[in-house]
Amino acid sequence: MTEPLPRDPIAEARDQWISHGWDQEADAMAAITAVMRSASIFLQRADTILKPYGLTFARFEVLALLGFSSRGSLPMSHASRRLQVHATSLTSSVDRLESAGLVRRVPHPTDGRTRLLELTDSGREVLEAAREQLNIQLFADSGLEPREAAELSGILASFRHRAGDFL
Repeated sequence: MTEPLPRDPIAEARDQWISHGWDQEADAMAAITAVMRSASIFLQRADTILKPYGLTFARFEVLALLGFSSRGSLPMSHASRRLQVHATSLTSSVDRLESAGLVRRVPHPTDGRTRLLELTDSGREVLEAAREQLNIQLFADSGLEPREAAELSGILASFRHRAGDFL
């Protein structure tokens, strides 16, 4: 991690927006830029926590999704849709997880054209250990007050809904 900057560069960019006559857009630019920077910070923290498990946050999400499913398995198309990632990205994550023995592709019991992603016993163990560390090191120590986390989650959910991310 680099040294903290002496001033907030996003606030400075907002001031520049205003000085160039983009007053109406300045707050939205600052908010969007802050969300993207915050996402980078959280993703970097998550990936650091998950590295000892051979995971990235994207791969952890695949394991978590399978862990939450009632049978520990899902069709690839369902996993892609629920994780909101392109099938190609999911395939890349699954390839790595399968190589590590954490998931396997198995035939669907009733649809011969479909393959299921299935969590292995090793995958379940890694998922539980990784989830525990994420809870301890990131989610319980996020840098957000509980009220802020709830408020931010609500604001972002409203935005995502209006953007068509979900119904």
